[in-house]
Amino acid sequence: MGESDAMIQQHPPHELESELAQPPDPELAQELASTLAQVLEPVLLAQELESSKAPSSSQAPEPTLEPVLAQELESTLEQAPEPALTQEPEMVPVVPQAPETAQAPEPAQINLPCQDLLNDGRRREFVDTCVPLYEASITGDWKTANEILQNRRYQLVRYSITEHCDTALHVAASASNTESTKFVENLVKMMRMEDLQLQNKGGNTPLCLAAAAGNVDIATIMVDMNQELLKIPNCSRQTPLYIAVLFRNKAMVNYLYDKSPEMDALNTALKIFGRHPDIPKRENALGLLAKKPCAFNEIKPHIVWRIVITCNKVGPVAKESKAMQLLKEIWASIEEKPKSEIDGILRGPPTVKDRKRTYPSRVLFVAAEFGNTEFVVELIRKYPDLIWKQNDDGQSIFHIAVSHRRESIYNLLYEIGSTKAFITCLKDRKGNNMLHLVGKKVEKNQPPDVSGVAFQLQRELLWYKEVESMIPPHYKDQKNDDDQTPHELFTKTHKDLVSEAEKWMKGTASKCMVVAALIATIVFGVAFTIPGGYNENNGFPLFLHEGPFIVFVVLDAISLISSATSILMFLSILTSRYAQKDFIESLPKKLMVGLATLFFSIMTMMIAFSVSFFVLYRHRFIPIAIVISVLSLIPIIAYAKLQYPLLVDVFRSTFGSRYLFKPKERILYYQNPRV
Repeated sequence: MGESDAMIQQHPPHELESELAQPPDPELAQELASTLAQVLEPVLLAQELESSKAPSSSQAPEPTLEPVLAQELESTLEQAPEPALTQEPEMVPVVPQAPETAQAPEPAQINLPCQDLLNDGRRREFVDTCVPLYEASITGDWKTANEILQNRRYQLVRYSITEHCDTALHVAASASNTESTKFVENLVKMMRMEDLQLQNKGGNTPLCLAAAAGNVDIATIMVDMNQELLKIPNCSRQTPLYIAVLFRNKAMVNYLYDKSPEMDALNTALKIFGRHPDIPKRENALGLLAKKPCAFNEIKPHIVWRIVITCNKVGPVAKESKAMQLLKEIWASIEEKPKSEIDGILRGPPTVKDRKRTYPSRVLFVAAEFGNTEFVVELIRKYPDLIWKQNDDGQSIFHIAVSHRRESIYNLLYEIGSTKAFITCLKDRKGNNMLHLVGKKVEKNQPPDVSGVAFQLQRELLWYKEVESMIPPHYKDQKNDDDQTPHELFTKTHKDLVSEAEKWMKGTASKCMVVAALIATIVFGVAFTIPGGYNENNGFPLFLHEGPFIVFVVLDAISLISSATSILMFLSILTSRYAQKDFIESLPKKLMVGLATLFFSIMTMMIAFSVSFFVLYRHRFIPIAIVISVLSLIPIIAYAKLQYPLLVDVFRSTFGSRYLFKPKERILYYQNPRV
C-alpha cells in the first residue's frame, strides 16, 4: 500500500482535505518536481506564473497552492512569506473575502447535498442509516449499501452522511481499495448526472477526492458520466487536476490532463499576464520557456505551400506560437525596469557550491544549451547587448552553442557583422578558445538527426573545420591551461570515436560487398544461360527478336554493372587509410555510391527475373507471369524499407552537411523569424 493509500485509509475525507491546505515539506516538494517533471511542466508553468502575483495589502491572502508549486519549480525563488492558513474547527479551508474595491469575481456558491438527516430531531435515523452507509462506502461493501439504498435510493444518494456534508459517493471516492471501484460503478447508476456535482463543506466534488486518492478507475467512471466535474474547483479554487499534482498521483495527472484538452497551460499563462502585468518575478517562467524549444516550433507548411511562398511570395502567414506570445508578454513587463534588475532576472537565482556562488540557471545560456533558437533570437532583438554576456566560465552564448553543437545558435554569428571577430576571440576561464570547445567531446545532447558513429565523427569534423575558419589563424596553435592546442585536444578526446567509426564503416562495407558479389555472380551466369537457349544452327538466342527478351538482356547487364560498381566502392572503403579528413567527404560519398548501386542492382535483377517469365510463358501462362512479377517486388520493397534509414543518413550527411553552416536566410533582425 502506497503512502497516499495509507493516508486515505486512516483518515476520513474531511481530514484528507486538510492536507490540501497544508504546504508539503521541502523534500516532498523536490520529489514532486523531479518525479513529475515531464508530465507537469506545462501545468506548473501556468501555476507558477499565477503564484508570482503578490497579494495586495488590502486583500486577505488566498490559501491556495501557488506558493507551493512555485517552490517546487525553483526552491531559491524569492517569495513573500507564506500566509498562515485560517481554518475552521472542522479543518475546512476558509474562502477569503474579496474587498469591495477588488475586481476579481466572487467564488461560486457551494452545491451542498441534502442535510435533513443531520438535524437533531432525526438523530436515530442518522445513526441507523448514515453510519452503516458510511462504513459500507469506505470499505466498498456494495451488498450492505444496496440494502440500505434500495428503499430510498433516489433520496439517500443525495443526502449528507457526515457532518462535513459528504455523500456516499464522496466517501467511496476517497477510498483506494479495489472494491470501491465496483461500489462507485453501481452507485452512480442510481444517481442523476447533476448529483455527481454535489460538493461538501470544503467545496470538493467526489472527483476532487478521487484525484487526491489517485484512483483513476473511479475518476474515469465519474468523468464518463459528467464531464463538467473536471472544471469544478473547491473552496481553495483547486481543480481536480491541481489536486492530483499536489498528491503526486502521476497516473491521475496524465488522465485528467488528457481529458481536459481546453486546459492549455500557455493560454492560461497568457491570460494571467494579461490580468496582472505588474508581476515582479519572471525567473521561473523564462527558465521553463528556455528549456522548451519544441514549444516555439510551429508545424511547417506543406511542401506545396512552401513552393508557392517561395515562388510567388504569397501564402499563409506564419502563425506565432503561444510560447512566443508568452515570451513577449513577459519581456514587455520587464523591459522598462532598471538594467540591474533585468540582468538579475536573466541571471537567475544563485547556487552555492564549494563556497562559491554560481548562476547555473542563466536563462540565455540555458536556451543556447537546449538549442532554443527562437527564444534566443527574440531576446537578442529586444536586448542586443546580450551577445556580450558571459556565464560563470567566461563563455558567450556562441561558445555554449559550439560546446553543445547547436548550429542554429552558432549561425547567428553571421548576422552580427564585424562584432563576431571580437566574440570569437574570447577565451573562457580555463584558457580555452572557441576551437578548444570543439575539441571537447559532447557527452550529452547529441544531435538527434545524426545516427551512426561514422556520421557523428563527420559532424564533429565539420564543426572543427567551420570554427577553424571563423577564429583568427593564430588561435589554432594556442594552448589552454592544460597545455593543449585545439588539434591535440580534439585528437585525444575523439580517439575512441575514430576507432568506432572505422570499425562501423568496415563492418558495413564488408557485409554489403558480400551481397554485391553474390548478385554479380548470379547475373553474370544468367547472361550466358538466357531464357529459351540458343539456336543450334547459328548460335543466336531463340528469342532474339522478341521485345521482352531485349528488356531482359538490358536489365541483366545493368544489374551486373551496378553490382560490380558497388563491389569496387566497398573495396575502396575497406582499403582506405581512415584518416580523420577521410570521414568528411571521401568515405561517406563512397558509402553512398556503394549503397545506391547495390540497391539498383537488386532492383534490376528482380525486374529481369520477372521479365524472363514473360519471355518464356507469354503465349499460354500470362497470369502466372503476372503473379510472379508482383511477388518479385517484395524483396525490392523490403530492402528499401529496411535500408531506408541508413540511406537517408548517408545522403543527408553527404549532401546536407554542406548547408549546415552559413544559412541563406537571415532570422535575427527580420520580422517573424522563421527558424
